[in-house]
Amino acid sequence: MALTIHHMEISQSERILFLCQELGVPYTLVRHKRAPMLSPESLKSVSGNHTGKAPFIEDPDNNITLSESGAICEYILAKSGDTKLTKKYGDRGYADYVYWFHYANGGLQPAMMGEMFLMHSVLPEDDPTRAWVHQRLVDALKHIDEQLRDNKWLAGEDFTAADVMTVYSLTTQRYFGPNISYSEFPNIGRYLGDIAQRPGYKKAMEKGDPEMKLLVGVEGPETTIIRQGGIDGGVWKK
Repeated sequence: MALTIHHMEISQSERILFLCQELGVPYTLVRHKRAPMLSPESLKSVSGNHTGKAPFIEDPDNNITLSESGAICEYILAKSGDTKLTKKYGDRGYADYVYWFHYANGGLQPAMMGEMFLMHSVLPEDDPTRAWVHQRLVDALKHIDEQLRDNKWLAGEDFTAADVMTVYSLTTQRYFGPNISYSEFPNIGRYLGDIAQRPGYKKAMEKGDPEMKLLVGVEGPETTIIRQGGIDGGVWKK
C-alpha cells in the first residue's frame, strides 16, 4: 500500500515528494494550503500529527505515522531498500554523504532561518546580532560553495539524498527569507541549475506546488511572504 504524504504548499515537505519521485516510490499526495502563513486546520487535525506541521506521512503497511523531513527521508530510504540515493560505509563519498545529509537541517537551515527572523525584526541596523547572524549564513553558503567547487553533487559525482535534503533551504526558503543572492557563490548557482533539470525535481514540484515559481536561479524574490502577510500576496506565484 502506498504511503500518504501530507504536503503543505511552499514548505520543506517538498523534500519528501522530491525523494519519492527520484526513487520511484508510489505515494498518495494530500496537499494543504497555508492559512495564510502557518499550518491550516486540515493539517493540524490529521491523526498522529502532534506538531501540526508538514511534512507528515502515514504508512498503513506498518501502522506508522512520522514527521520531521530528515526522519521521513531516512525511513523511506530504509523501507524502499533502494540504495541509489545513499552511500554505505566503505563507499567513496560515504562521509560526505552522512555529513551533508545532516548539515541541511543542522547547519544550513538554522542559518537561513536566523537571518530570516532578523530581517523581519525591529532590531536596529547596527545591532551586533545582525552582523553575527549574517556572517553565520555567509559562512554556511561559502562552506557549501566550496564543496561544490570540485564536486558535481554534495557527496561527489553521485546525486544522493543529501542533495534532496539541501535543495529546499537554498531555494523555496528564500520566499520567507533571507532574500539573498548567490552571485558570490557561483558553484551554488551551477548546482541549482543542475537540480532544476532533474525530472524528479520537476515532477515533485509540479505535483506539490504547481502554482509556485521555482527559486532555482541566483537571485531571490523581490520580497517575502512574511512581508506580504501570507500567501495571498502572491510573490511566490508564477
